[in-house]
Amino acid sequence: MQFKDVITDPAQFRELMGEPPPPCVAKTIAILDRHCRAFIARSPFVLIASASARGLMDISPKGDAPGFVRVLDDKTLAVPDRPGNRRADTFTNVLENPRVGLIFFVPGKSETLRVSGGATIVRDADLRGSMAARGKTPDFALAVDVEEVTGRFHALVATLPVTIAAYSSGSNGMRTKLALPVRDPTTTPCRSMVSTIALALALSRSSASVTSRRSLLYRSGWAVLTS
Repeated sequence: MQFKDVITDPAQFRELMGEPPPPCVAKTIAILDRHCRAFIARSPFVLIASASARGLMDISPKGDAPGFVRVLDDKTLAVPDRPGNRRADTFTNVLENPRVGLIFFVPGKSETLRVSGGATIVRDADLRGSMAARGKTPDFALAVDVEEVTGRFHALVATLPVTIAAYSSGSNGMRTKLALPVRDPTTTPCRSMVSTIALALALSRSSASVTSRRSLLYRSGWAVLTS
């Protein structure tokens, strides 16, 4: 199909699109920080994009219990290869072109975490042994050398000049750090600050499930930074 108005020049595209706001630029980092690690630990599902030497694309879904993808250090993560149909599209592509992109999902969350970098197929016995599931040790793991990480929560953190934080240790031993962002402490009314902190502390100590507490806290404008 022929199109009449096609954009081919990057400068023309940027002029029409405009520049991204600073928060969107700031949300890209080069390491797996504690927020990234926490997100990956809660993720039961990741999509891995790869391409052959000819540029043919593939996106492979990988899923297992939350935390099945291992963060080995600030720059490295590993994805176990569970038994499948043996097509091994991702591995075949990586042998030709090591560039990959991953996007992590957590059920019930609108945020995602995107990671890009170079991949290697590894068979280190200790690593594979640590990733065993249901009595089976993966034959391979995909190790990713992280180059860029993008998550919406990084944009939020980068743009908050002030955060009011409260700590609570519930009866169940869960220690939670709660943070209410304040855009401008000189103009934001204080009428609801104390009551909101009290609400958050009460919820964190309640007997409700962790999921229920977090849902209520999020709806109240709080961010659960660590648990």
